[in-house]
Amino acid sequence: MEPLLAVVSILGAITIGAISPGPSFVLVARISVARSRTDGLAAAIGMGLGGVVLGGLALAGLQALLAQAGWLYAGLKILGGLYLLYLGVMIWRGATEPITVVPTAEPRTAGLGRSFALALATQVSNPKAIAVYGSIFAALLPPQVPVWVLVALPLGLFVIEAGWYAIVALAFSAPRPRAAYLRSKLWIDRLAAAVMGALGLRLLSEAVRP
Repeated sequence: MEPLLAVVSILGAITIGAISPGPSFVLVARISVARSRTDGLAAAIGMGLGGVVLGGLALAGLQALLAQAGWLYAGLKILGGLYLLYLGVMIWRGATEPITVVPTAEPRTAGLGRSFALALATQVSNPKAIAVYGSIFAALLPPQVPVWVLVALPLGLFVIEAGWYAIVALAFSAPRPRAAYLRSKLWIDRLAAAVMGALGLRLLSEAVRP
């Protein structure tokens, strides 16, 4: 496959994967409605950087390593599952905590850093995302990769991941979604926590399955 066609195909496949609902979508949506639009955009940047990390791992041939070392893939699933379970528990415990939204408040640097770090950790801790990136790269990259591809792919991945989650952040931080969330915070948070927990348990069950 020609390098340009390979890059376009990879970015197209990653775009389809990015817009599919999953733990990253749930997290960015919740951060956007529960904290602020700026926090949501910080989380989107974290997701974008996470995409660059996953792309870099795929370019380094992690998929081939995982195929040879099943125990490593299982270990990644266990770590990812435990992280999602932890995230679910924290969201569940915080469901009863009230939120006071002050639209004119100045952005909190510490809060933005937390939103960014949480999104980045969620993105890179998903072993299925690592496998998807690795499989797509392995299937579509040509044997000889030009230098410009090594530069273009990470940039394209960042634009796709950060761009999509920025759209999510802008949509869910709008006044109506925010007001709806504040009215039903307890049940929305517990639903989000249940989704995170279910995804974590699924990863753990796959890790221990023969």
